[in-house]
Amino acid sequence: MSEPILLNRLTAATLADTASGYGLLANAGLAIESGRISWIGPMQDCPVDIAKLPTHDFEGRLVTPALIDCHTHLVHGGNRAQEFEMRLEGASYEEIARAGGGIVSTVTATRETGENDLLAAALRRVDALIAEGVATVEIKSGYGLDHDTELKMLRVARTVARSRPIHVSTSFLGAHAVPAGANADTYIDDVCIPALTAAHAEGLVDAVDGFCEGIAFDTAQIRRVFEAARALGLPVKLHAEQLSNIGGTALAAEFGALSADHVEYASDADVQALARSGSVAVILPGAFYAIREEQRPPIEAFRKHGVPMAVATDWNPGSSPLGSVLLAMNMACTLFRMTPAEALAGTTRNAARALGLSDRGTLAAGQRADLAIWDVNVPAELSYGIGINPLHKRIFGGVV
Repeated sequence: MSEPILLNRLTAATLADTASGYGLLANAGLAIESGRISWIGPMQDCPVDIAKLPTHDFEGRLVTPALIDCHTHLVHGGNRAQEFEMRLEGASYEEIARAGGGIVSTVTATRETGENDLLAAALRRVDALIAEGVATVEIKSGYGLDHDTELKMLRVARTVARSRPIHVSTSFLGAHAVPAGANADTYIDDVCIPALTAAHAEGLVDAVDGFCEGIAFDTAQIRRVFEAARALGLPVKLHAEQLSNIGGTALAAEFGALSADHVEYASDADVQALARSGSVAVILPGAFYAIREEQRPPIEAFRKHGVPMAVATDWNPGSSPLGSVLLAMNMACTLFRMTPAEALAGTTRNAARALGLSDRGTLAAGQRADLAIWDVNVPAELSYGIGINPLHKRIFGGVV
């Protein structure tokens, strides 16, 4: 653990819940002790004892909470560049999936790839996120669709956290797709739920996810997975209303899900259900862009009803090969008309909430000292740039 220090001459975007916009503090100082923020405020208000700490001068740069990518599929084998070509030639995402491509093709590659190779590939992806100021990432299983491979993926995800200075939150996504030739109900009962139970017993699961869609699982099948998660004391989240509306968002809200993700086809009633449940809507512009969807998520309805919105990459080999949180922020603004302040809150405060993590995502005393310091003049530059990485320094657990 590093010694107590004071960072000074900063412009701080606190992203505090009570703040409007960015919650900016000019000429700010931020003290770190035992890996936590011990004080933050204008330097003219700095307590005498804190002012005596060893100081790092950041010359007016912007500091934000370190970024959080709250929806990824970073552990997988192979890639799906061929399907990219197929989509450009006119095939839809659903058509490719029904023809044996899509998720099922990645399942084959992931089953055939050993843990060491899966880890090496995942670390390259994680390194790209770290380079953009990310300190927390969610990683899902879901490309195994059998007992052994689902657990293999989750073990690799845990190893990522031991191999890099990054926090990894794992999600069991056994209900991602129906394996080729399988019956969906039989798969849920005989493979998915037993694998979840085994993964939980091994300490590999932080949350449980599913894909509720016509090409995946219906609400009755997802309900059984969620009931199993509840019995294990695990929170749930859901890929919902991405390609159609079959009731996934309402189901997620019923179970008090941490988040409902994609939600392009969510209705006003769905939005109100999320508002009542306190669930986060995770906006995933990379998938919308990559599969050339036209139905946009109901951003204005989320605003109207006070549903917190997170933004994530959904980095996966098929529908969102997007390896940049900063670009995801830009796309959320340009494609969906989110504001830059909403995009930054979506990759900090609300992303933390989507993972059930209350100790990060804002700059406040007691929070983890996971920070990103940027070479920008105003926070909107983080969403404004396309292919630009203005990160000056990432601080993880208070280590400068």
